[in-house]
Amino acid sequence: MKNLNLNFNFFLKVPLAEKMLFAKHLSMMIKSGMAEVESINLIRSQVKSRGFGSILDDVIVKIQNGQLLSEALEQYKNIFGDLFVSIIRVGEISGTLPESLNYLAGELQKSQQLRSKVRSALIYPAVILVATLAVVAALVFFILPKIMPVFLAMKIDLPITTKILIGVSNMLQNDFLYIVIGLFVFIIGLSFLMRLPGIKKFYDKTLLYLPVVGSITVSYNMANISRTFALLLKNGVKIVEAISITSTIVANTAYKQVLKEASEEVRKGEMFYRSLERYSKYFPGTLTRMIEVGEKTGNLDSNLFYLSEYYENELDETTKNLSSILEPVLLVVMGVIVGFVVLAIITPIYSLTQNIKVK
Repeated sequence: MKNLNLNFNFFLKVPLAEKMLFAKHLSMMIKSGMAEVESINLIRSQVKSRGFGSILDDVIVKIQNGQLLSEALEQYKNIFGDLFVSIIRVGEISGTLPESLNYLAGELQKSQQLRSKVRSALIYPAVILVATLAVVAALVFFILPKIMPVFLAMKIDLPITTKILIGVSNMLQNDFLYIVIGLFVFIIGLSFLMRLPGIKKFYDKTLLYLPVVGSITVSYNMANISRTFALLLKNGVKIVEAISITSTIVANTAYKQVLKEASEEVRKGEMFYRSLERYSKYFPGTLTRMIEVGEKTGNLDSNLFYLSEYYENELDETTKNLSSILEPVLLVVMGVIVGFVVLAIITPIYSLTQNIKVK
């Protein structure tokens, strides 16, 4: 039964916004004097998600049976994350649970805003791509089939562009179902391959070396790592454990591996900034220098909070400029594709009219 429950948990997902509201509301209720179980019960009554509701039902039962909130959430660590559970545990030990929950809610909100910025920057390129595909599909599936019989009846010598377009059009019309199935299988296969450690690590490393994308990847990870690490230190977590926990919340496997190695090196007595210096492509000089100053002066958490804001602002500027960078490139690509299709259709028509004039 336990294994079945764990497998069920694997498929459960709780949106970041719901976790943020849970932490915020629970903090406010406990601070106002409500009992923990009563507070969670009230939050449960307002939750619409069936999955999150079942989790809270189980958490309530566990707390009523004498477990701490952090212990009750430990089983759902794959859903809430190590950071969420660790901050609650530290708050319970230090007697500052409401403050820890409130701070956690604020940090989750920042993570949500950070994701929104990156997603917003990708909306414009997606719109351009869809518009290009729609124009090409209209020309290939609706206009070309109506014109083709005229070309074939006149028996004119078609240019290479038209022959290519006809070949593509015939393939799409005759083998459309197979192409869709092939794309589906390709996407499923790719998603499976991306789960293999070696391929995922190669992909994550490659992102760092791509123009524009590399800058966004570094800024995004620096903001997340700095904020999480600072939050853990501020709440009393030891530096080795803080580095270890931070490595678990990082999605990029390249950063995850470096942080795990750094955790072991710090455990053996190495300074944290020295472990990061060897990976200058992953960790910019600004970050390592600020961490060095923080470690030497005892203000590491303050410096990390400053770094998280710095990289969030840098990411904000990059994403704002992303549309202006991509716009001319996408327009050129769109123009080339549409131009090729139009040329393939117009050229035979022009040749046809010329033949009629000559006759």
